[in-house]
Amino acid sequence: MKTRPTSSAIALTTFTRTTLAVLLIAAMGAAAACGDDSPTTPTPPRAEYSQTDLRVGTGTEATNGRRLSVHYTLWMYDPAGSNGKGQQIQTSVGGTPFPFVLGTGAVIAGWDRGVPGMLIGGRRRLVLPPELAYGAAGNPPIPGNASLVFEIELLSVQ
Repeated sequence: MKTRPTSSAIALTTFTRTTLAVLLIAAMGAAAACGDDSPTTPTPPRAEYSQTDLRVGTGTEATNGRRLSVHYTLWMYDPAGSNGKGQQIQTSVGGTPFPFVLGTGAVIAGWDRGVPGMLIGGRRRLVLPPELAYGAAGNPPIPGNASLVFEIELLSVQ
């Protein structure tokens, strides 16, 4: 013969399940509040803006609104590297020169700030903080908030 559980036994079982559920949810919340043990992306080292003429040119001056052609090499900024140069990211040297119109926002702000005044034949190093480069968003393979080092050679001004 089957016996039916009493109403007090049913209430006790329901109470036990509810209590266990509440405790489980509380434990999960506490674990989440403890933080994440997964590794985070390190913040790249920050550089201050600088420009250094490596070679002063002798030709026409680069001014806003003029179409320029340059060769450039780009490195990640590394304060421990020679001249702040870390890993080389890209270069146009040995390939096709890079054309752009100066002062129109066609390139990153650091170029519009650092290239004016160069003379054809000149080479200039620009060290750019993130806000003058690719900012928080980055531009793969360049991570967000990266400071960069460019060496730019001015080939032509039109």
